[in-house]
Amino acid sequence: MSINHCCASNCQPVALADIPVLAGEAFEQELAAQLRSGCQLSTLFGQARTAQTVRLYAVTGETTTATLRVFATDVSDRYPSLTPACPAAHWFEREIAEQWGVKPEGHPWLKPIRFHPSYCAGRDAWDRKPGEAIAPGVTDYFRVAGQQVHEVAVGPVHAGIIEPGHFRFQCLGEQVFHLEIELGYQHRGIERRLVGGPDKRTIGSMETLAGDTTIGHSTAYCQAIEALAGRAASLRAQALRAVALELERLANHTGDLGALAVDIGFLPTSAYCGRLRGDFLNTSAVLCGSRFGRGLVRPGGVAFDVDQQRSEEVQSRVDATFRDVAGAVNLLWHSPSVMARFDGTGTVPRAVCDELGMVGLAARACGVDRDVRRDFPAGFFRFAQLPVSTWHTGDVFARAYVRWLEVQRSARFVVEQLRGLPRGDVRRDLGPLQPESLVVSLVEGWRGEICHVAITDGDGRFAHYKVVDPSFRNWIGLAMALRNEPISDFPVCNKSFNLSYCGHDL
Repeated sequence: MSINHCCASNCQPVALADIPVLAGEAFEQELAAQLRSGCQLSTLFGQARTAQTVRLYAVTGETTTATLRVFATDVSDRYPSLTPACPAAHWFEREIAEQWGVKPEGHPWLKPIRFHPSYCAGRDAWDRKPGEAIAPGVTDYFRVAGQQVHEVAVGPVHAGIIEPGHFRFQCLGEQVFHLEIELGYQHRGIERRLVGGPDKRTIGSMETLAGDTTIGHSTAYCQAIEALAGRAASLRAQALRAVALELERLANHTGDLGALAVDIGFLPTSAYCGRLRGDFLNTSAVLCGSRFGRGLVRPGGVAFDVDQQRSEEVQSRVDATFRDVAGAVNLLWHSPSVMARFDGTGTVPRAVCDELGMVGLAARACGVDRDVRRDFPAGFFRFAQLPVSTWHTGDVFARAYVRWLEVQRSARFVVEQLRGLPRGDVRRDLGPLQPESLVVSLVEGWRGEICHVAITDGDGRFAHYKVVDPSFRNWIGLAMALRNEPISDFPVCNKSFNLSYCGHDL
């Protein structure tokens, strides 16, 4: 263990006593040094220690050694902001300020992200007047001054059947100078409800953190629980989880490719992919009875096994659906009108992607060669790998094309694993959880890195539970993609990211 951080692998518990608690300046220096060396910030969060003290935990990942580094610091009501030196911390610090009433002084744009009262009574980081309410739409917005500069406000209620979010554009004519994204309308307080668990309701909360990422979040949770209990799921159960995770990826990537075609008026692909997404969802239902995979992943393994007949049915469905997807999606790359809309639209430069700590397919579309399945393998991905899919242009085309690469590889992976499923049971009983410990569980969901952190108390119950959905990391990427773009490009840029509102708001 370094004097400045504690090292662990994905899903390896560490004792709280072994996590170094650094002085404020040393904490900032350690975080900045790690990010400069190529580590990525997976999470930064707070936990109340006393009425006056909040402990900040940072978790970073070093891909070359598959090592997670954990370190902490204690702060009172304010501390020097980490964001100027570590831009990837900017959204995390806004969350900490809102949750714990701790002000990061010097933060470049400090405002709430979910608009709820502080968890600590009497503490507030916003310098409000006594009794002043806080709600979406009442805080200041970033403004660009100048002759003929105007604002365009979109949402939170939208014309389509989508979740609520407010988008405010600063424009000169059709050109977007800046997009400010305001969320929080879907806040449900899930992390707070998890404290004191796990209990019978916990897995239900995990499956609905982001409804289109049921397998990703429930797998991250179950891996954390199993690590704390010191009892891993069987290889057969791990393989079935991996199959379900890739089916989830197939369904969502296929749907997104069709939705991108909708936004540019390309009917052949849009008409097919909406149906084909449903075919992949129906294939998930063959495994467990739920199109979204609910009820499948459980602590200790999975709730449903597959016999030979069902395995062959899933393989047949995946093969047939993939062939249809290939025919529909390949039309995109060979249609000049499509490529004219995708190519060079909504570009996020690689340097900006790295600085802001973007994850998942949005980062891989900028040339970032990072994937939890390979870099921090857990579960069945310790034994079976998928090639990492990347592109280098950072635009709408790149985000669409990375999806297509992943569809091809995930379809092949599902069929291969079902043909050679390990023998054995599919669920094991778990004992009590390791007390006074912290475990980090990373999963590569279809949007990107999912991070769950569980901290247990002296009785082995959850003293704190932290969830970072990939959307939390990537909404700022969408804002950067719109800079200097015509405002009419917003729909296709937005769909090329397809981020979750409820996964962000929790």
